[in-house]
Parts: sequence; structure tokens; C-alpha cells
Amino acid sequence: MKIIVLMAVACLALVSCGMGTKNESSAQGVEVGVPARDCVEVLYFHGKQRCATCMAIEKNASEAVAKEFAEEIKKGDVVFRVIDITKEENEAIAEKYEVTWSSLFVVGHKDGKETVENMTDFAFTNARQSPDEFKSGVVDKVREMLK
Repeated sequence: MKIIVLMAVACLALVSCGMGTKNESSAQGVEVGVPARDCVEVLYFHGKQRCATCMAIEKNASEAVAKEFAEEIKKGDVVFRVIDITKEENEAIAEKYEVTWSSLFVVGHKDGKETVENMTDFAFTNARQSPDEFKSGVVDKVREMLK
């Protein structure tokens, strides 16, 4: 029974992501490839219209990263990007990570190698209902990749 309820909630979240308010924030022409230096990127991908959960993912991820990694952001060791996948200039990065709807990735770049953690399921499960747990999970993953 729990599985059926979880599946229904997941389906509802997927369907509702296409309904909501417009938000024009996006990274413009995000480059694809390995950055010139070691860093951790938190990448929030979205389409033109987003549901309340999608907006909570962006808001809470942004707040967590800004609060916990202010110094690392200044140094360029941590980067938070909001990427509108409907914009032509962002097609390549959306394809690279196989993103087709709202998604959250934490990507570590170290010694020319890339480590990718898809946190989308975690984000949709926790961003609205358990924002503190969500923020903690994002912070923990960024810290892990900074090591």
C-alpha cells in the first residue's frame, strides 16, 4: 500500500511540475565540460513553469549553499547555478546530465575528474515537507565532494 501511495505522489509531482508560476531566473549559456579548477557545483535545472516543490528545491538549495559555503563561493570553490533547460543556450548541459525536467545535481570536479550525484529524488521528497533535512543533505553532499 505504501508503494502505491508513493508512486501516486511521485506521479502527481511530475504532472504538477508543468503547472505553476513562471520564474525567469536562469544561468545564461552554462558551459559544459570540466572547470579549469577544482570545485563543487550545485546545479538546479528547471523548465519555464514550476510547481511549489520545484520552487522550494531552488529556494532551499540556494539558501543552504549561500549560508554554509559563503567563503567557498567567494573563492570559486563552490558554485550554485540555476539553469532553465528550455533555453537554447542550456541545451548542451541539460543533455550532458540527461535532464528533462526539474532536477538537482551536485557535481564535484577534482583533478580533472567529475563526480556526479543526482539528488533529484531526495529533493522532491524533502524540499517542501522537510526543508531542514533537505538543506542538511545538500550541505553534507557538498562537504563530501569538497574533500
